[in-house]
Amino acid sequence: MRVLIIGCGYVGIPLGAELARLGHEVFGVRRSTDADAELKAAGIHPLVADISRREDLDKLTGPFDWVINTVASSRGGAAEYEQVYLNGTRHLIDWLSANPPKKFVYTSSTGVYGQNDGSLVKESSPTEPQTDTGKILVQTEKVLFDAAQQKNFPAVILRVAGIYGPDRGHLFQQYCRNEAKIAGKGERLINMIHRDDVVGAIIAALKNGRPGEVYNAVDDEPVAQIHFFRWLSETLGKYMPPFSAEEDVAQSKRGVTQKKISNRKLKMELGYQFKYPTFRQGYTAEITRLDRAGELDLAPEPR
Repeated sequence: MRVLIIGCGYVGIPLGAELARLGHEVFGVRRSTDADAELKAAGIHPLVADISRREDLDKLTGPFDWVINTVASSRGGAAEYEQVYLNGTRHLIDWLSANPPKKFVYTSSTGVYGQNDGSLVKESSPTEPQTDTGKILVQTEKVLFDAAQQKNFPAVILRVAGIYGPDRGHLFQQYCRNEAKIAGKGERLINMIHRDDVVGAIIAALKNGRPGEVYNAVDDEPVAQIHFFRWLSETLGKYMPPFSAEEDVAQSKRGVTQKKISNRKLKMELGYQFKYPTFRQGYTAEITRLDRAGELDLAPEPR
């Protein structure tokens, strides 16, 4: 297959490397040439374009069999989300309309779910986020749903949970630096997925995903914050973090939600088998990697 990855970053580069390993011809789009060497080393042909600028896309030489949009907003606010996700998606649909791919996969976010009652959330659950950025993601999904229904655009949506993996994991990194705090009683549920499983889920969606459908990309075990830190404490031999009445800043930005996200549809319909079914396997692999590389930087315990 001739594959185009929009947004070759934390997920896009390993995705491209795996697709290239499987024998596909892979092209990767970034907004600059800064990472061209890294892309080439992964077997990806680097291209430069900004999907928020419709004219940039005309510079790309198609057609492509598979297109994956894994673009990120660089932690921007609502204005950047609108440009990158909403307008960028509209531009991609318009550009690809002349030569539609066989499959188009978009990595959305479980941030579209606003549930705060601890309930089990499925793909059919309401998407009513409280944050402005979450609302823009819902609008972006609607653009893709409409294109799938009205234009037969082959869009498949993956709602991706909090990604962790090599050099990524906000709470884990905070804990290693002795900066973590347990919010409230530690009951806040964390829904996660390892980067390698995001890559695997995308490939499964390319092969088996049904156009117009949405799948939750999240591992098997939503975990309460206090249980996550307890496991880290026992694994790394460090004290538990202190309790704090204040909500974590990063979590506050995403909106205060409390939910257990189901991955049953991903596993049943796409046949996906997780490499790291829970955070325990995933973070064990990351801790082992850091330890072997001499990079397991555990700050001294405060006295």
